[in-house]
Amino acid sequence: MTEIQVTTTDIEAPAGARRLNPTVARYLSAFRTARGVIGLGLLGVLVLGALLAPVFFPEGPNSQGREALTGMSGAHPFGLDEFGRDILARSLYGLRIDLSLILLAVPLSMSFGMLLGLAGVLSERLGVAIQRLLDVVIGFPGLLLGICLVAVLGPGWVSLFLTILIAGIPTAGRLARAAWLEQQTREYVLAARVLGVSRWSLLTRHVVPNAMDAIVVNGSVWMVIGVYIEAGLSIVGLGVEPPTPSLGVLLNTGLRFVTQSPTQVIGPALVLLLLAVAFSMIADALNEAVNR
Repeated sequence: MTEIQVTTTDIEAPAGARRLNPTVARYLSAFRTARGVIGLGLLGVLVLGALLAPVFFPEGPNSQGREALTGMSGAHPFGLDEFGRDILARSLYGLRIDLSLILLAVPLSMSFGMLLGLAGVLSERLGVAIQRLLDVVIGFPGLLLGICLVAVLGPGWVSLFLTILIAGIPTAGRLARAAWLEQQTREYVLAARVLGVSRWSLLTRHVVPNAMDAIVVNGSVWMVIGVYIEAGLSIVGLGVEPPTPSLGVLLNTGLRFVTQSPTQVIGPALVLLLLAVAFSMIADALNEAVNR
């Protein structure tokens, strides 16, 4: 009878195959710290509240009542606005707008920025030309860029989305190009070039992994900035158009009645602050994890 030998390697192979990529494991380790847990938990509660807004308030954010400008109560924790609409309901529906903007625009911004920053891999002249273009874009503050886009496209979700998207590209592009320039001087990269390793291999094996840490942290920081860009443009009337709520729109409306009903500002401002704090704590946790 033929004996079947089972080696230790055979047993351990599946476990090794399931082992996480070191880069992914490093990012996940951020959420084992106090800041990461609190930030992720807070963001999870906000996302859950936004997703369940139609369940909590099936009548929608624009349902009007007879009473108006009331303060906090058990039935209406954030009070009612000038049209008798529940401010908590409008805050949760507004949170959906903010999250859709940030969670879509920021990752796309970081991706486009990294691709533009790595254009120097194809051609050094192209890389320099793109960096000069990014220098022009970075000279426009987010609010000024938003005003220019609104002047062309009109106020609305698309203008806010493009503002956050375009404003974040230059920093991601600079970080990616810095990673490419740094890797070019490394001895193993020079040796790889002598051996005929293609630029594409150098890019995928060395440059992108080294750039990802900075891009991921920068992206989490830009989520905080995106919150304030939306709020800033909406407060001056350049955000989504009423009666569609966003947190910035609610602040804009609430400021008119702040002396009569302070909760019109306090409620949306609290949700906006919690959202910014959640992203900020996640950014701090990721930054700590990649710099260990």
